[in-house]
Formats: sequence, structure tokens, C-alpha cells
Amino acid sequence: MRLVLQRVSGASVTVAGEVVASIGPGLLVLVGFGGEDGPDFAEGPLCRALFEKVLDLRIFPDAAGKLNLSLRETGGELLLVSQFTLYAACRKGRRPSFSDAAAPDVAAALYARFVELARRALPGKVASGVFGADMDVALVNRGPVTIVLDSRDFAAS
Repeated sequence: MRLVLQRVSGASVTVAGEVVASIGPGLLVLVGFGGEDGPDFAEGPLCRALFEKVLDLRIFPDAAGKLNLSLRETGGELLLVSQFTLYAACRKGRRPSFSDAAAPDVAAALYARFVELARRALPGKVASGVFGADMDVALVNRGPVTIVLDSRDFAAS
């Protein structure tokens, strides 16, 4: 699993000209699943650890302007957007290979479970894109702050 977190003043997802999700201040998280993420990954401890990291990373400013507060502490919102292109392999040629990404049916189920996990943890504060849709994602990256989390980095810990 790969996550790209962007601290935002606001973000939205539009599909076929219609805004399907939007948030105010918080995090936009691009979510990708790899071939090594099996069907039960979303219920496992590694997925839970990554999700808790999203909630608890101190990447929001306190009253003094220091990055001391988490999404959970600020009460910010969360927008989750599926993105298989996080698994693009660009070593050879000019066309990225996406063979390291999870199969669409597996990824769709994992993404749905991840969104549900988020909605249970942050009731009323989670929005999501549409899996597999051609989406326009708009955001105002605040800071800018962008963080990449990869399950491989957590599995070795």
C-alpha cells in the first residue's frame, strides 16, 4: 500500500462534471494498493498502522506555527482518492508499467474497506473519490506539505 498525504486548505473530486466529494482543511490522501497487498490486507495490522499514522502524523501547525498537531487533534477532514498509478514502474522505456499494482477487483475491495475504516474513525469527516472513475482532483496544498507512506517501510519495522 502506498499513500500520498497532502495537507490541504480544501480539496474536491469531480466526476463527469459533478463534484462527488469535497473537504475543507485536512488531508487529501491518494491511496494505492500493490500486488503484494492480498484481499485481507485492509483488516491486517500493517494497514491499521498506516491508517493510524495518517491520523497521528504531526503535520499541522500549532498556535506558534510549529508542526505539532495531527489530523485527529485539529479535527480536520479526510479525502481519500484511489490511485493505482502510485505503483508506476518507470525504469524502462517511456510508458510506465503498472504491473506492480493490485488487480482492479482486489484494489476496489481494499479501497472500500479502507474508506470504511476511515469513516468509522472519523464519523462525518471522510469523503472519497470514485474507484476506477476518471476523476478531476482539485486541491490547495497548504504549506505545501506532502508526505509519502509505503507499507514496505513499515513491514520492516
